[in-house]
Amino acid sequence: MLNYITRMRSRIGHDPLLLCGASIILYNASQQVLMLNRSDNGCWCFPGGAMELGETTEEVVRRELLEETGLAVDELQTFGVFSGEELHYVYPNGDEVYIVDVVYTSDQFRGELAINEESRAYRFFDIADIPAEISPPVVPVVEELKRRHGVTV
Repeated sequence: MLNYITRMRSRIGHDPLLLCGASIILYNASQQVLMLNRSDNGCWCFPGGAMELGETTEEVVRRELLEETGLAVDELQTFGVFSGEELHYVYPNGDEVYIVDVVYTSDQFRGELAINEESRAYRFFDIADIPAEISPPVVPVVEELKRRHGVTV
């Protein structure tokens, strides 16, 4: 966990915290998207995470992608910014957040894919076959991804 968030949590407990972060929709050559199966809630999500003080969202997504998957990315395209009630979430440990997620896409990555302790598994999915068990803050992103690819939500 980030030092900033740890410090804030020591002051406010589980009360709501505004959390800015970034995530990435990573496409392989078959136009499938990489998703991770989270260890904390058993749901699928895109690689990403919370911003550290002084970071740009581009730095966040590159750092988180490398930490969570071992992959590096250079080119990023902005997919969208997601926020509001739909991104309100209470983590399994009781921490409550309102997330602002800056989402990027890329199909240019390198490295050897391996997950860290935050995930139980990884998989590339066809957009039409993304599983229903999506981490709640990621649902609006998946819905928009499917809409843009003409997949019925």
